[in-house]
Amino acid sequence: MTDFATYDTGFNANEWFVIAAFVIAASFIWVFPRILSPLETCYALLAGMVFGLIADHTIAVPPLDLYDVGDDSSFTLFDLFSYVMYAPFGYWFIYWHVRMRIRGAGTALYIVLWTIFGFGLEWLGELAGVFHYKNGYRIEHSVPVYLFVQSLHLALYKLAFSRDRLGKSSRG
Repeated sequence: MTDFATYDTGFNANEWFVIAAFVIAASFIWVFPRILSPLETCYALLAGMVFGLIADHTIAVPPLDLYDVGDDSSFTLFDLFSYVMYAPFGYWFIYWHVRMRIRGAGTALYIVLWTIFGFGLEWLGELAGVFHYKNGYRIEHSVPVYLFVQSLHLALYKLAFSRDRLGKSSRG
């Protein structure tokens, strides 16, 4: 059994980081041209949120228990909002892949660049007190998680929304 830890008790930098990251990333969705169908948009938003939640709950809860999110080691309502924060980033991950028409080896580079971006956001989140590493976990250990999750996100998107499978009218 893991010990309960409290990192802070107020509404401060970690909550503001989650709110700001979500608002900034989500607000640009309404500014940029819509190139994804409504179904693709739903997939990208939900996959961003669900994959973040699954990854976190795979390695951040017992038996691994490698880090805590938020003010303490329990699951709080605001922790749920931190998973909602991942939704627009899932959207942008798919959006730019489609918009830039990335194919072949470019896909691997794209995933690496998004891994660097995710690593940077996680580092800022760590500075703001969103993430609290423990049991030997370090931020560098997140790199293979990002590579796997983003590869899965993109592979499932391509499987579900293949233009050959759906026909060219799938974006209309």
